[in-house]
Amino acid sequence: MADDTIFALSTGSGASGIAIIRVSGRQSCRALLALCGDLPPPRHAALRTIRDPADGHEIDSGVILFFPGPASFTGEDLVEFQVHGSIAVVRHLMRCLSELGLRAAEAGEFSQRAFFHGKMDLVDIEALGDLLRAETEAQARLSQVYRRNLQTSAKVWRQALVDISALTEAYIDFSDEGDVAASVDSQTEQEIRALAVDIERALSTLDQGERIRRGCRIVIAGPPNAGKSSLINALAARDVAITSPIPGTTRDTIEVHLDLKGFPVVLIDTAGLRESVDPIENLGIQRALSAAASADLVLWLSPSDHLTTPAIDGALIVQTKIDLIDSLPEHNKNHLAVSTTTGRGLEDLIEVLGRHARSVLERGADNVLVAHERQASELRHAAGALYRALAVSSEALEIRAEELRIVGRYLDRLTGRIEYDEVLGTIFSRFCIGK
Repeated sequence: MADDTIFALSTGSGASGIAIIRVSGRQSCRALLALCGDLPPPRHAALRTIRDPADGHEIDSGVILFFPGPASFTGEDLVEFQVHGSIAVVRHLMRCLSELGLRAAEAGEFSQRAFFHGKMDLVDIEALGDLLRAETEAQARLSQVYRRNLQTSAKVWRQALVDISALTEAYIDFSDEGDVAASVDSQTEQEIRALAVDIERALSTLDQGERIRRGCRIVIAGPPNAGKSSLINALAARDVAITSPIPGTTRDTIEVHLDLKGFPVVLIDTAGLRESVDPIENLGIQRALSAAASADLVLWLSPSDHLTTPAIDGALIVQTKIDLIDSLPEHNKNHLAVSTTTGRGLEDLIEVLGRHARSVLERGADNVLVAHERQASELRHAAGALYRALAVSSEALEIRAEELRIVGRYLDRLTGRIEYDEVLGTIFSRFCIGK
């Protein structure tokens, strides 16, 4: 890890009411003294005049916070300048920091330093990244749920592994005492199996964790000119898809991310389903069917002037273009019915979609332990080593002990107790500058 002092704008770029510039590293105090003349009491907000060290001209008046390491976010001396969000003020202050020998931080570098100083583990880092990227309340809540659940379970698994390893060593030491050895071997196998089953239970929550992170996927399907693109535009409240009276205009899938009642939803507009000799249109139809097969819900749009039977099993029928008819047929009274021209029925549809998203995403949400493929990969390897340890005969206990050590390495990789650069680089690169 670099030993130089870094700085970054932690708030959004552009003009704003307040801008926060964060500094971390050994030279934080020196920079603060050069800009403000004195150090404020640790962890107390203090109003100071900030001056350019080169000529003494005032840059701004702002609130200064000083957090001596290791009791700071990064574990290093850390300073925050809270100034007016003027672009000129921010640029001037950051130029002064650079001229004092400080370096502009890279993406995620503050969190990376927190990790290396033991303030956060990898699960903390991934949960923080998910929180920063969360667009809905459900996604924000998930980041806290799986962090708490996975960290708690990781500690339990680590202790169970220590106990199992101790029993294995005892079995090796007492292998010449038949009664003791048989008892220890039986207990060891039971505990190995229980640990493997518990890890597999955690792995079973990955699908739900990823579903909440990505959103409830709702495919809009139907024949050509059923109003699919018009509906996605109406639900998104903006033009995201081209609409045309010409059948087959939509050739590819179009995705729109929405927040419905606090839950993330991905609406997917698809090509109209029909027989076609156009190879490009047929490719779009195949993609539509593929999207429908993996969707959490499929809406089948059926135009009121030409009602159709759903070509996809389990689809929710939505009758469209109801402004073109005087009244709904009696047998269609239970169908959802909308008009994107008048807006009639759209609120009812949004309510139904919101309820469905809530039902899909709340199912087992409090029990999610795994939300990233990286986490799942480490746990799959750990479970595999546990099952290999079970398969070892009592005559080859040294091999079982080695498999248990492998389990420990994968559990350490899960939380970052063992560092591996290629994974760390990927995780921290997803963070914004200043975090």
